[in-house]
Amino acid sequence: MKILILANKLPFPPRDGGSIATLNMMLGLQQAGNQITCLAMNTSKHRFPVEQIPQALHQRIRFLAVDVDTSIKTRKLLLNLLFSRLPYIAERFRSKAFSLALQELLKEGPFDIVQFEGPYLFFCLEQLRKESKARISLRAHNAEHQIWKRMALQENFAIRRWYLNNLARRLREFERGVFDRVDTIIPISEKDASCFRDQGTDTPMLTTPAGLNLEDYPLTGMPSGSSLFFIGALDWLPNQEGLSWFLDQVFEPLLEELPEIGLHVAGRNAPRPFQKKLLHPNITYHGEVGDACSFMQSHGIMVAPLWSGSGIRIKILEAMALGRPVVTTETGIAGIAAEHLRTVMVGNDPQSFKDLIIRLLKNPGDWTGMAAEARKLIIREFDNFKLSSRLSQFYKAQA
Repeated sequence: MKILILANKLPFPPRDGGSIATLNMMLGLQQAGNQITCLAMNTSKHRFPVEQIPQALHQRIRFLAVDVDTSIKTRKLLLNLLFSRLPYIAERFRSKAFSLALQELLKEGPFDIVQFEGPYLFFCLEQLRKESKARISLRAHNAEHQIWKRMALQENFAIRRWYLNNLARRLREFERGVFDRVDTIIPISEKDASCFRDQGTDTPMLTTPAGLNLEDYPLTGMPSGSSLFFIGALDWLPNQEGLSWFLDQVFEPLLEELPEIGLHVAGRNAPRPFQKKLLHPNITYHGEVGDACSFMQSHGIMVAPLWSGSGIRIKILEAMALGRPVVTTETGIAGIAAEHLRTVMVGNDPQSFKDLIIRLLKNPGDWTGMAAEARKLIIREFDNFKLSSRLSQFYKAQA
């Protein structure tokens, strides 16, 4: 089959969870015998020269990119708030240049499947129906409205809480409209699939988690010393929220018991006020790291304190694949069939989160078996080729 992937950011380099999920699935679909083309927005936030994508990757996937300015504009945000029912977070991806590039691409020949990576390129739907006979699929990385709804619940500032609730309501209606206009939905977790069904859609679905290529995640020994790490994009509000909670309510009390402990933080685009929060003698802020696996292999215990979001946390999967112990929350392991004390450790309040870290640090033997079980889980449930082959068969049946 010929499959066209439409993405609102270029999935290279694969440093964040969304890019990893998109690129791995494209590689898996290609390996399963399909011809893959990716048309992506090249935004200022995630800009990367297409010509610098490795030639070996170009030989497997055709990459096309369109420069699009998706930055937040205050005037447009206010006009959207006052005169539109669409969520601004989606409307800012509307692009004439992208539509023209899609038009030219469709003239080259027919596609069997067009897969949207998330709902934000909704403005292409009508164009695709007019100019292509392809079946249209939405790969839903998250239940987007749920992220903003949970963030609103955590917000104390009244005006900001009102705006987040407004955005969550708009996103819910927006998603529901997209669900009814596509031919198939590919949720990334069963929890998200249930959420979509609860919204009333009867569009055919196949839950397909993000997969990993296990050969990219060799098991290595644990480094010596008391070392914690956090990795995640720090321009994403759920990561800021979770790390702030950890620093304020867990890390400071932890230092009282283990004053020598160190925390290594990796993540791109941390706002300046947040960077100030990381100015601490026991914290090393690395910014965006070029090789996430090497970063995780260099440190000991992953802390993943997450309270908002949906989908699957790719970085947690990667840490589990690498044999690194993970201390997280129930939200952090949503979509992952992980068991507390067997494959990960789950703490949902400051005291239990802190106690679990201390337990791991004082009893290194505890994580040996846990790491082995976590690796088995990744092999069993998140093998990229198996997941992509199943999706390929689903698409063949739909087409």
